[in-house]
Amino acid sequence: MSRHFWPALVLSAAVLAACSQDGETGGDLEEEEETPAIPVEIAKATRGDIYSTYSGTAPIEAFEYAEVIAKVGGEVREILVEEGDNVVAGQVLARLDGDRLRLEVAQSDANLQKLKRDYQRNIDLKEKGLISTGDFEKIQYETEALEASHNLARLELSYTEIRAPINGVISERFIKMGNTIDVNSPAFQVTSLEPLVSYLHVPEREYQRLAPGQAALLAIDALQGTQFTGIVARISPVVDPQTGTFKITIEVTDPGRRLKPGMFGRISIVSDMHADALQIPRGAIIEEAGASILFIVEDDVASKRVIQTGYSEAGQVEVLEGLADDEVFVIVGQAGLKNGTKVSVINLPDAPSPAADTTPSNAQ
Repeated sequence: MSRHFWPALVLSAAVLAACSQDGETGGDLEEEEETPAIPVEIAKATRGDIYSTYSGTAPIEAFEYAEVIAKVGGEVREILVEEGDNVVAGQVLARLDGDRLRLEVAQSDANLQKLKRDYQRNIDLKEKGLISTGDFEKIQYETEALEASHNLARLELSYTEIRAPINGVISERFIKMGNTIDVNSPAFQVTSLEPLVSYLHVPEREYQRLAPGQAALLAIDALQGTQFTGIVARISPVVDPQTGTFKITIEVTDPGRRLKPGMFGRISIVSDMHADALQIPRGAIIEEAGASILFIVEDDVASKRVIQTGYSEAGQVEVLEGLADDEVFVIVGQAGLKNGTKVSVINLPDAPSPAADTTPSNAQ
């Protein structure tokens, strides 16, 4: 081998070694580059009263209503009320033709007066012994029977005045002036608006939480969500085995008469309250293996924290254990985090919790 060849060979080997070392060093630098921080939004917990509620939906109904029927037939001579009018029990709503019944009353009254005079003369004869006991008792029974018939005729005549059976408002009128109606024909419908009620059918697991006297809040869709206060008036003592529910009755008063039977209501019943409770937005919590997880941020590092929750209301959740008042937690961006992930906070550190959803929800 030529002596000029060896220096060239050594030089080539040195160059290859240097290139190899440079490549390995570049790979190590790439591996040592830091993972970029994940942008998140944070918040602090707030304190306030939080309620345990049960929520459901049901229509508004009248507690009492009555269909007023004609107890005698006749021509409608007078209508004294219209739909929407307030009435009281016993008030005359309409009058029917009673000419025939008045004549029957007059006839029975005349016959009764004649028989009473005969009966009085027979008393005198009885005292003188001029009439037998049997004949006297016969006239006495005839007098009593005719008096009962007379009272019945007077009662029939009184039925020509159609009267309200309950206090309330005229919700429907079925008769028209001049029409002839038959016995038992519907004439009016009277609806009582004080109080109005809603009937909720509640799962049996809620039985121990609900009791008469608890407050209720009703939001009415037809009135743009206007809220009314009510009360749990009654709770059924039995559970329907077919549905596994029990019935509760909510009573609500509305002096302004804005509520109408048939309106649809969203009802929340308050069963308990925790004062000055530590609360966080529901969206900040991640459910993992049956546990509630928060990501706490400290020194731009997110740490996984298991918390214990309590009541939940209007998008807020009560925290019983696992979070201090001054700690901050992730409210946006937590889905991609792991324990120890570096984060970049993109909002102010002291930013308050976002506005809660106003839709009532069941307590957890």
